[in-house]
Amino acid sequence: MKRFFLLLVLLTIYAALHAQKQTFKDELYLGAGGGAMFTSVDFMPTVQQMFNTGVYGGIAAKYISEKHLGLVGEINFAQRGWKEEFDPATDFSYKRTLNYIEVPFMTHVYFGNKARFILNAGPQISILIGDKQEMSQALADDLATRQAADPDAPIGVQYGFTGEMSRVDYGLVGGVGMALKTAIGDFDLEGRYYFGLGDLFNSRRSDDAYFSRSAHRLIEAKLTYYLKIH
Repeated sequence: MKRFFLLLVLLTIYAALHAQKQTFKDELYLGAGGGAMFTSVDFMPTVQQMFNTGVYGGIAAKYISEKHLGLVGEINFAQRGWKEEFDPATDFSYKRTLNYIEVPFMTHVYFGNKARFILNAGPQISILIGDKQEMSQALADDLATRQAADPDAPIGVQYGFTGEMSRVDYGLVGGVGMALKTAIGDFDLEGRYYFGLGDLFNSRRSDDAYFSRSAHRLIEAKLTYYLKIH
């Protein structure tokens, strides 16, 4: 997957360079948008979860370089994380919200005129800037008891400090949707999926890491409003 990530980066750069050679009258749009996220982390060994919800949004630029083809770049604030699922008979609960600055850079493909079908895909780099944990007292007491009984056991690794997480995340994002061109601007409504390639927690075998994988998985819905600059 990391080789595929590199290939997608190169293809996106190629599309940008190729666009400069065209005689098509290019178009530049600036905008802002936001939406909702349904988030989880793909842990291995598995951690039982239900979808966590968050919001994200920021600024965007869309450059149409030729008919049916362009580029989209964004800078977004996003609330990721995960929410664990426990036996209903217990009073356990745990939710962790991870705040990121995300920078996707995507190839933009569209079909249509006033109403357009759109497809965006490309690499994304993200920076972790903070987090918040919500743990029930019953779970905290249970963890303390088990850790006291066996201090060397890998109990509650996913509840570690933010400093134990990787600050940089990278992966692939893709989405499909519709764009509507109006007299007051363009509205792009899109559903996206993000496949994280980096791990949130240390996964190196040489360090006897507990998790061999801890990658973000995101389902996103976003509405972006664009104004044409030229």
